[in-house]
Amino acid sequence: MAAAPAVNLTRIFIRLKLSLLRNGLKGSSKRKAAYFSSLAFALVVGFFTTLGLALLHGHAHAGTVVVLLAAILALGWSVMPLFFPSGDETLDPSRLVMLPLRPRPLVRALLASSLVGIGPLFTVCLAVGSVVAVARGAAGAVAAVVAVPLLLLGCVALARAVATANVRLLTSRKGRDLALLSGLVIGVGAQVANFAGQRLFETGGLERLEPAEAVLRWLPPATAVGMVDSASEGAYGVAAAQLALTLLALALLLMAWERSLTKLMVTPDGSTIAAAQPKEGRSAAGGPARSLLPGGRTGAIMQRTLRYVVRDPKTKAAWVTALVVGLIVPVFNALQGTGSVYLACFGAGMLGVQMYNQFGQDTSAFWMVAQTISTPRDAFTELRGRACALALVTVPYTVLVTAVTAALVHDWRGFPAALGVALALLGSMLCSGALASARFPYSVPTDGAFKNVAPGQGGLAWAGIFGGLLASAVISSPVIALAIWCNVADQQSLSWVLLPLGVLWGALAAWSGLRLAAPVVARRLPEILLAVSKG
Repeated sequence: MAAAPAVNLTRIFIRLKLSLLRNGLKGSSKRKAAYFSSLAFALVVGFFTTLGLALLHGHAHAGTVVVLLAAILALGWSVMPLFFPSGDETLDPSRLVMLPLRPRPLVRALLASSLVGIGPLFTVCLAVGSVVAVARGAAGAVAAVVAVPLLLLGCVALARAVATANVRLLTSRKGRDLALLSGLVIGVGAQVANFAGQRLFETGGLERLEPAEAVLRWLPPATAVGMVDSASEGAYGVAAAQLALTLLALALLLMAWERSLTKLMVTPDGSTIAAAQPKEGRSAAGGPARSLLPGGRTGAIMQRTLRYVVRDPKTKAAWVTALVVGLIVPVFNALQGTGSVYLACFGAGMLGVQMYNQFGQDTSAFWMVAQTISTPRDAFTELRGRACALALVTVPYTVLVTAVTAALVHDWRGFPAALGVALALLGSMLCSGALASARFPYSVPTDGAFKNVAPGQGGLAWAGIFGGLLASAVISSPVIALAIWCNVADQQSLSWVLLPLGVLWGALAAWSGLRLAAPVVARRLPEILLAVSKG
């Protein structure tokens, strides 16, 4: 009996990756436009980045820059599968568990197919620019030729190993929550990068990065770029050690990937079994937190709203992002010496935006809520419960952010005035948010991590948010004007009046907004239900 012909698994997987790319672009002009615009953007940015790095050739600190860049590039490759698990279908090897494939050939095939895409192309551009910046002489040129593929393979293998080790997480609801929180990481990272960049140029430039670079050049895969720099300087022993460390790290990554892949292919997924087991001591009434809420319908509405914050991925992502960014902006500005205690209002504003489009956040479940609303009084109770749930978190948070900012800028005299303005702004946003939810409701799609508005409803979203923000500024303008006058006229003794005034003004504004929005909700309930159900 003739033996079956050998199958080149690597070639098959490369063809499969190309087929996935090609078929994903069929029948959708939007997908084609997005893909080719992303490709063009990557090529343009990669070209100019490579050119900029090449211009560093001969600079005293070129090695510092490119080694740090290689470390950041590797870090990006390692975390991208965690935050964007749906960006590449081939990142999920659990789709292959039913096929008769051995782990080692599968690792080679997946590694080769992973080199096809925009990300690897952009990485090659950065790698080429990095080695050109530091390569000098024949030894440096030879090391550069070896370093480019080693850096690329190290980044791709790192991403694959992380994705395979966490594939159960990435395909679960917790993984989707993690993907939705990527916007938070990007926002926080931007603030950290901005702060670090300003500190860097204020305190001595690139020389201050040399200690970090001295450590990172011995951490793979940045060791590949460090090897080129060492070989160019004639430190051949150091370059050989860095090359050996790079190869060892790549081999260990491939072994870890193969081991995770083997475990994934032979181990059943028991996540549903664990989820089906009841937790001991879990109260059907909602646990200890339920006792902190008022009784009756208002307490039930508050409990439902807070449960959405904990359980719904998009609502959770919006709240966590608002909480973290609302604290980071005033704190980072204070640390840079450009802060003011009044920047604490930014935190109140970030959470106040959560009041907008209250009904759209319920998605298709709003029809059940709509069954309980038949009169303006019912609508007022519904809006009041949602506003109280928001205030339950936002008011203590605003006090905390204001106190932290005042401590960092050493301006406790301005604390009561800033807190009063922040609470007045928060109440004004509860007012305008209730009216925007009644007048400009829109649907929030359940699919897609970054789809927050259903197609065709973008105008409603912009009108509600920006109109509400403008209205909030107008409503709280008397308190803001009084705070400005106290600062300009140096009447710090009167600033204490702003705290009770801001509390009363914010409470009155919120109550008035709920009263005005309630009859609108009761009258437009069918239109609201239709608008929020379009997603």
